[in-house]
Parts: sequence; structure tokens; C-alpha cells
Amino acid sequence: MVKFSKQLEAQLIPEWKDAFVNYWQLKKTVKKIKLTRDRKPVETQDEHKFGLSIFDPIRSVANRISNRFRNGGHKIDILQVTYTSRGGRDEEDVYQTELVQLFSEEDEVKEFFWRLDEELNKVNQFYKTREREFVERGEILNKQLQILVDLKQILQDHRWRNHHPKSDSVTPSRSSSCRSSDYSESMTELDETTPEASMADEVIAAFERNGVSPINVAMRTKMKKAGKPKMSVKIDIPATTPTRTITAITSMLWEDLMNNPKKEGSGEFINRKKIQVAEKMIRAAYVELYKGLGLLKTYSSLNMLAFTKIMKKFDKVANQQASANYLKAVKRSHFISSDKVVRLSDEVESIFTKHFADNDRKKAMKFLRPQQKKNSHMITFLVGLFTGCFVTLFSVYAILAHLSGMFSSRTDSGGYMEIVYPVFSMFALLSLHLFLYGCNLFLWKNTRINYNFIFELSPSTSLKYRDAFLICTSIMTAVVGAMIVHLLLRSHGFSPNHIDAIPGILLLIFLGLLICPFNIFYRSTRYYFIRVIRNIVCSPLYKVLMVDFFMADQLTSQIPLMRYMESTICYLLANKFKIHRYEICHSSKLHRELAYVISFLPYYWRAMQCARRWFDEGDLNHLANMGKYVSAMLAAGARLTFGMQSTLFWQLMVVATSSIATVYQLYWDFVKDWGFLNLKSKNLWLRDELILKHKSIYYVSMVINLVLRLAWVETIMHFNLGSVESRFLDFFLASLEIIRRGHWNFYRLENEHLNNVGKFRAVKTVPLPFHEADSD
Repeated sequence: MVKFSKQLEAQLIPEWKDAFVNYWQLKKTVKKIKLTRDRKPVETQDEHKFGLSIFDPIRSVANRISNRFRNGGHKIDILQVTYTSRGGRDEEDVYQTELVQLFSEEDEVKEFFWRLDEELNKVNQFYKTREREFVERGEILNKQLQILVDLKQILQDHRWRNHHPKSDSVTPSRSSSCRSSDYSESMTELDETTPEASMADEVIAAFERNGVSPINVAMRTKMKKAGKPKMSVKIDIPATTPTRTITAITSMLWEDLMNNPKKEGSGEFINRKKIQVAEKMIRAAYVELYKGLGLLKTYSSLNMLAFTKIMKKFDKVANQQASANYLKAVKRSHFISSDKVVRLSDEVESIFTKHFADNDRKKAMKFLRPQQKKNSHMITFLVGLFTGCFVTLFSVYAILAHLSGMFSSRTDSGGYMEIVYPVFSMFALLSLHLFLYGCNLFLWKNTRINYNFIFELSPSTSLKYRDAFLICTSIMTAVVGAMIVHLLLRSHGFSPNHIDAIPGILLLIFLGLLICPFNIFYRSTRYYFIRVIRNIVCSPLYKVLMVDFFMADQLTSQIPLMRYMESTICYLLANKFKIHRYEICHSSKLHRELAYVISFLPYYWRAMQCARRWFDEGDLNHLANMGKYVSAMLAAGARLTFGMQSTLFWQLMVVATSSIATVYQLYWDFVKDWGFLNLKSKNLWLRDELILKHKSIYYVSMVINLVLRLAWVETIMHFNLGSVESRFLDFFLASLEIIRRGHWNFYRLENEHLNNVGKFRAVKTVPLPFHEADSD
């Protein structure tokens, strides 16, 4: 049977770990009580020369009965839990236990109940804080939803009136008592000659005629300060529309004025697309609220169970019946007695079912309680199968290549190495990165690092570590199989013009699979990957999320892969145009220019992401981080130039730029990304909070990262190697950089997870679409 401490550790919410009952510390205190009581018979035996009497057990039972029943046979409480409340917004409940003389003289017992009261107060206060936050969030969402409903109604009525301009009949969405005369139609015509102040006054007057006053000053100020838009605006608003909806309309109008200053026409700024975007945001906010409420209910039940278990341990050790009395106080405390979370959960379910699931509760629960993908034994079987196939096929390929002498520079007259090496290396580096990502997923899962929350992934569709292993092993099995076919055909004298298309066909197949619209081979993950790559390539146009800059960091370690891809595509195009000379693809001026571009691009994208984050957040640390990638670009350019012009000047430039970039990168790795080198930390040269139990692992990891960051030293050493050996050395160094990145990934996410834990962030805050007047 699994101990409760293990169950609690496995089930508690990682981001709220510090807010849970410190069950482990309380267990230690109970053990101290046990040790103290075990020593007492020995001390008593030393004091009494004749040892213990055979009547001692009888006396013990008699004393216990006499202590439990006094004053007319009534049971005496051996402890009393007093409760006081401190007023104010942050009202705090304080519980304090008073012990009777029965065992009040024992310091260990006093310490136990002092710690127990401290834990109860901590749990209670945390629960009240989170509960208040969720209740306030629910009220805001309800207001946002009402705005959305009102805007949908206005849009529907507006379209109906446009289709029936001469009709005075009732709109289909209103009751029969509400006719078209009940609506106030406001129109403001603004032309090029209208002064800015007059334009603002006329637009505000249009809202005033509809009974809108709380937002007039704010809107008039915005309009007067802008002083640019010229447009024709027509606003059909029911006179009974709530003020908060008018505020939302005003915000949408303001956005339309700023984004489309020269727009002419009806100015239908409340369009279907904006309504759909707003509805999607509010729906996501309700899902996160429901998730948070579920976590809070789990928090409550686990803590109650922890109090119950620890009190039972105390009763057993102290040979008393104190749990019933204390647990009564626990059950009366706010985190157990309050029903606000349950009622709000039911309300969210009802609202979501009505407004976002067409009154289909089953459909609503798919959003609110998404089912995680179950681990399939078939995936484990396929991983083993493809791993065995890859090892076997690679062994066969190595033997055949050695026997045919294809990798020998003396016999490689047909340029086989020039064709196979880029393709094989490209897929090998990709598979290695996927394998290491699978290892990261495995370690994150075992250490309870919430990577799905950090990356904002859906638990139902995100990759598990077995999935990552399946992808990389299946890719490598297919690649090595294609390479064996290519080698056999070439060794049997087939024309290179025909069989050299095999690597290109393989590349096209995988690219086609990446964009395949059918729901096969992890379509949701493939499309998510494409969206992230789009965000990276289009930096800084898109707002940068955690997954975007994390993936961009991965690309900075895959520059060799991108160069291999460029070489493969170049050779295939040369073959297409019947040139079929690889020299064109690795000695031409265009190739050299592409080498610079490919080496710079990942660092450029990452630098642009830092610039965008600085623009959005105003944090100067992002500019400092951008400097790191600029220094990496300079170092990469110097190394490329030195490879083409091996002069002393460029050698010195490589040493200078690479040294500066390496120091910059190491500082950022250790201090910013991993959170190490904290001089005030209780863990020497590390940080206060560590997930791994053995601190030595962190020190070894720092040394490994330092050594692998210095791999660029090989570029200035000029080993005397043949063409084949030098290519294998390049592949080995590229593999080391990917290994360093996979190693870096774990500690980067560990630090991010601990930051979330420090701020108790277990659910994300979804931005809301509408501005409200009372939020100013």
C-alpha cells in the first residue's frame, strides 16, 4: 500500500505546493513525540531500583478512565481550539490550540499543535485569497458575457433593419412590445473640413442622444487628442442598452477610428469577425476559471485528508483521542465550510452550456473537462519495433558502405558522400533533437514540471515522451531504409541521374507529411509547429509567447541542419536542370552568401523577438538579451569568413568575437535562464529552490554546459583530416550542440516552473475583449 505522503506528493498541485499542509514536517514532529515517549520508561526504570510493577498497565488504564470522565461522567476535551477573526478586506482567520494539563508539559506536543495551527491558518488564508480572486474573475466574466450578448443582439438588429429599411414591424429578436420606434438611430457625418474638436463633440453627441454619459469625458478626450480620423459613422443602438455595452461599443469605435482613419461608408465596426474573436476569448476565460475552481476544490480535499491523516498518527503515538476535537475545528474552517467554489463551478457549467455549447452539456464538458490522451501500449510497441529496425538497418548500411568503399575518399569518384551526407545528417540531427525532447518530456513529467501550462499546450493533444520517441525512431528507420536502397542501386551501376533523386523524394515526402491536412501522424502537433515557425519567421510582427522564443532558441542550435537542407535542395535543383555537379552548390558565390544568411537567421529571429518583448513589456532585460544574439551573429560571421579566408586577422577576430559571445551566453544561461549563481542562495552558487534531490547534478550540468559552449575552438585548430573525416567531425560537433540544447532545456523549464510556483500561478489569465467604464 502506498503511503499517504507519496500519494499527497503525487496529487498536489505543483504551483501551489508551498500553500499545502507541510505534512512531512508534521510527521517529523510526531516522530519526535514518539522518541520522547519511548525514552520515558527507560528513565523511569533508572529512577526506580525495582523496575516496573506488574500493576502498571492496570494503573495506566485506570488513570486514562479517570482523566476522560470527570465532573459527573462528562467527557473532558483534552484540547480546545480557539478562533479569532481579523477584519478588513484581507480578513484572516486565526486558529490557536490550547492543551489541558494532561500532556501540556511536553514541549514536543506543544510544538506539534503550534505547527498544526500554523498550517491550518496558512491553508485557510490561501484558500480565501484564491476564492476571492476566482469570484471576482467570475463577476467580470459575467459582465463580459452580457456585453457579448448585447453586441450580438445589436448586430442582429442592425442587419435586420438594413434588410428592411422601410419596415416598422418588430425585429425578429425582440418581443412584440418593442417596435422599431423604440430604437434611437444616431448618425454622424465627418468630412475632411470638420475640425477635430467638432468631430469629437458630434460623435459624443451621438452617444449622448442614446443616454450614455459615464464615458463621455474619456471618449471626448481620446477623440480630441487624436484629431486625425475622417469617416462616416452610423451607430444603431437601443436606448435601453446597458452602459457597459455602450462602453464596449465606444472602445470598438475608437479602435476602428485608429486602425482605419480613412474608412468610408457605414462604419459597421461591430462586425461578425470581431464578435467571434471576443466570444473565443471569453470562452477560453471561462475554461480557465473552471479549471482554477477545480484545482481549488482539489486543494481543499487534499488538505482535509492531510489533517485527518496526521491527527490519526498523533493519536496513535500520544495514545490520546485528540483528532475528533481538532478535526471539528478544521471542518468549521473556511476552506472546508465555504460553498462559494462549488456554487460558482455549477454556475460556470450552466453559463457555458447555455452560451457556448448550444445547451448541450456533453459538448460543454469536452471544453471544461478535456480528457487527456491515454497512453497506448501500441505506441510503446511501435517505439521498440522501429528502434530495432533502425539499429538493424543502420548496421546493414554501415557494412554495405564499407564493403563498397562508398565512404572512402579514394574510391568516391561519383560524389556519393556529397549526396548522402547532407540528407542523412539533416534527418539524423532532427531525430536526435526529437529524441532529446522526448527525454525532456520524460524528466519534466517525473519531476512534475507543468510543461503543458508553461507552453500553453492542450493536455489532450500535446505530445507525450513516447510520442516523441515514436516520431524520431520512425523517421530514422525510413531514412536508413531509403539510404540502403540508394546505396544498392548505385553500387549495381544504375545511373546517378535517376537514383540520386531518392534523397530528394524522401525530403519531399516528409515535407508533405508535415502539411498533410488529414488527421494522421499527430496533425494537431504538426499544425501547431507550423504556426510557431510562422510566428518566429515573421518576428517581430506577432506577440511573443513562451513557446515561440523557446522554439527559436532550438533553431539557434540547428543551424547545421538548415545548411544541410540548403545543400540538399541545391543539389536536387542542379540535378533537375541536368547540371549534376555538386561543386556548384558548395563553391559558388550564391552558396557562400546563403551560408551567411542561414547562420544569421535564427539569431536574427530571436533578437527580433527580444525587441518585440521589450516593446510590449518595457523590460530592459529583453534588450540585454537581444545583445546576446547580436554578439552570436558577429561570432558566426567571423567564423564563416575565417573558413573562407584563413588569415591571422580573421583568426584573431574569431577568437575575440567568439570569446565575448561565449561569456555573454554563459552568463545568460546560468544567471537568467537557469537562475543559478545566486550569491545569497542557501545552496552554494545555485538557487534557493531545486527540484532534483542531488545538488551535485546541477554543478556537473554547469560544467557540461561550459565545455559544450566552447566547441567553437575546433574551428581555429585546423585538424589535418580528410574530406570524409572532416564531415564526420562537423556532424559530431553539430550533435554536441544539440545535446547541449537538450540539456539546457530541462533547467530552463525548471526555472520557469519554479517562478510560477513562487507566484502560485496554476492557471493562465486570458485577456478579455471589452473595456468597461467601471474599470478605469
